[in-house]
Amino acid sequence: MTQTKLPDVPDGQCFHCLQPLPADGGYRVVLNNQQHQVCCYGCQAVAETIAQQNLLHFYQYRDTSNPLQIPLIPEELQQLTAYDDEQLQQQFTRVDGDARSINLSIEGMTCSACAWLIEQHVSRLPGILQVQVNATTERVNVRWLPSTVKLSAILQAIAELGYRALPFQAANQEQEFKQRRRYFVTRLGVAGLATMQVMMLAVGLYFGVVSDLDPQLRQFMWWISLFMATPVLLYSAQPFYISAIRSIQAGQPNMDVPVTFALLSAYGASAYATFINEGEVYFESVAMFTFFLLVGRYFELLARQKAVSAASNLVKLLPAIAQRETAVGEAESVAVSHLQVGDVIHVMPGATVPADGELLSSSAGVNESILTGESRVVNKRQSDTVLAGSINQNQAIRVKVTAIQQETVLASIIELQDLALSRKPKLARVAERMASKFVVRILMLAATTFLIWTVIDPAEAFWVTLSVLVATCPCALALAAPTAVTGAIHKLNKAGILLRNADVLQILPDVKTVFVDKTGTLTTGEFKLQEFYIHQKPDSLSFSESKLKALVQALENHSEHPIATALRHLTSERATLTDITNETGFGIDATWEYESDKSVPVRIGSLRYIQQWHPDFKPSLNQCQVFLATDDKVLAELHVGDKLREDAKATILAMQTAGIEVIMLTGDRLELAEVVASELGIKQVFADLLPADKLEKLSAAQQHGAVAMIGDGLNDGPVLAQADVSITFGHAADLARTAADVVLLRNQFSALDQFRTITLKARNILRQNILWALIYNIGILPVAMAGFVTPYIAAIGMSLSSLIVLVNSLRLYR
Repeated sequence: MTQTKLPDVPDGQCFHCLQPLPADGGYRVVLNNQQHQVCCYGCQAVAETIAQQNLLHFYQYRDTSNPLQIPLIPEELQQLTAYDDEQLQQQFTRVDGDARSINLSIEGMTCSACAWLIEQHVSRLPGILQVQVNATTERVNVRWLPSTVKLSAILQAIAELGYRALPFQAANQEQEFKQRRRYFVTRLGVAGLATMQVMMLAVGLYFGVVSDLDPQLRQFMWWISLFMATPVLLYSAQPFYISAIRSIQAGQPNMDVPVTFALLSAYGASAYATFINEGEVYFESVAMFTFFLLVGRYFELLARQKAVSAASNLVKLLPAIAQRETAVGEAESVAVSHLQVGDVIHVMPGATVPADGELLSSSAGVNESILTGESRVVNKRQSDTVLAGSINQNQAIRVKVTAIQQETVLASIIELQDLALSRKPKLARVAERMASKFVVRILMLAATTFLIWTVIDPAEAFWVTLSVLVATCPCALALAAPTAVTGAIHKLNKAGILLRNADVLQILPDVKTVFVDKTGTLTTGEFKLQEFYIHQKPDSLSFSESKLKALVQALENHSEHPIATALRHLTSERATLTDITNETGFGIDATWEYESDKSVPVRIGSLRYIQQWHPDFKPSLNQCQVFLATDDKVLAELHVGDKLREDAKATILAMQTAGIEVIMLTGDRLELAEVVASELGIKQVFADLLPADKLEKLSAAQQHGAVAMIGDGLNDGPVLAQADVSITFGHAADLARTAADVVLLRNQFSALDQFRTITLKARNILRQNILWALIYNIGILPVAMAGFVTPYIAAIGMSLSSLIVLVNSLRLYR
């Protein structure tokens, strides 16, 4: 059988999509027994699918003259659609029960109107659970039911609007930004050169008015100006036209509508004056207006890149190749994308762990700074979790893969960052609506201005109206919120603080009451068994210490409470349990088969839980907080020690100094909680609480204002969900299941003070941006309507107002 001859592609380009390869060379795909370079997992998987379907002739006959116009999937695959393939979807989707979620990269998105249009259109599809569009990062997060709607239908729905949607691959993000920068730089270059030339001619024309310029020379200079301004209008200003058309299509006119109208009107009127050799020309205003607008857009693009590059860098640090253990115990090199759950991989010293897994070696030291920002080495023991992105520090280790690609904790972190960027705080949403309404009012005021000046001075009516359109363009108002929010999230991410809900930026500064859990929050959560006190009674049901430790160990293996971690490795002896029940806030209930033909009901947990069986029981040791009992008697008391966080006292004092009341909510006994509260300076303590009790206390406090809750995110789920601002600490492995608004990755209590400082600064900058934008737009309006602002001065003023907003927001990046 003759093999299909595949065409060559230029060096440095992806064989499949013809886009530039990433700096590391990308990935490989074998077609017709030959290796070809591709830019990402998606292209690799699609190319493999094309080969499996015997459709390699797709590469023979496609037109490669315009890489952006070629189809990424052969026509024959359009019905099958490669993106609906289950194996392919594992590369870039996350499974969430019956649903899936995906991040799509959108080409052609320019503003919030684009985001609104995509969100409304896609959300109408059956089976769509959630659509969140982030105009800042040009991404869409979609959650859908695969049983109802296919991924190909979602991609097709976006394509119908004129946008190109592909699964987001962070490895390609740098190339995409380079293309976008090139897109703006070339247009900026054309506009800048034209502006300089047209301005020189404009100066000549201005002085010609004073010195009676020859009419023929003036006409010649007009024609030269027309010639220089035309490329600016047709090429450089193209992004504004596209954005304006899409915003009108969305029914939400954006700031590019008056911009487009002003540019086309000024150029049209000037061109008409040139043709009939009568009137005035403002070609320099067209060129200068376009140039300054592009400068603003270019700086906005750089701000976006700075904001999202941190998350992108996380993925780019992951290796492309892993060392997988074979059946004979040797290591083979395989692509990370080919790893499966259950594979055993070898990680050499200094190498990056490619996937989440369980440590099989006896010990390891890893650097998790890529995840938490904390550079110190974290010591791991056998069976501990090691995370993708961690760097192995000491000796070679063996790891059993438990999560790959989009299921890893690293992917969860990136998804949380994307979600935070897509969720605008209330003030940002208000500013966005104001900008949209402002555009409509500008158009109405411009029409009114034209009518008034037609009566006052018909010759100036058009140019005064043009100045109004240009000067009052709400660019600064549209940029005010997104730039500040993006900057704040970037700053928080650098500090190891993950924000899931951007509304926190607005709410937190108003919080005057903070509730804190004790265990794992005010304490380090590094528990150790301090005392194991056995209740000995001379009866038929007495057990040895090793047997009781085996029982405790078996029970605590079914608990998620932080204390349980210290009670899971007490002895090598094993206990057999059946009918296990985990009662949140109380403990674990089970049946213990202590001999082959004998069993007894047992439970382990809090004092209140044990007293349900033994109401008259009083602890023998005051410091004990864990109790073990059968339905007949109490077997043992356990004291599990934990130390206070070193930075907790200073942070609590700082909050109290700032006028914030700190209240402890804990399920521990009052005598234990009061010791901790006294040491930390907490004046109000509510102890011995169940989750429902905590919820009641917090709800009551919410009647008097916004409150925050700081907990470990496990037993405090209901109260964290109820709080206006919920904050959790903990290892990154807990991120996938946390429900908090904020996750402090560094596990330091002092991060709260840093979080509050950044949030206050972000809100101040957000308010300053909106205030400045409103002052400028409202202030310039009467001046422009009165005819005191020429079009080119209006262009400079509008551009400067936008740059002021951008520069103010960039203070958050310092």
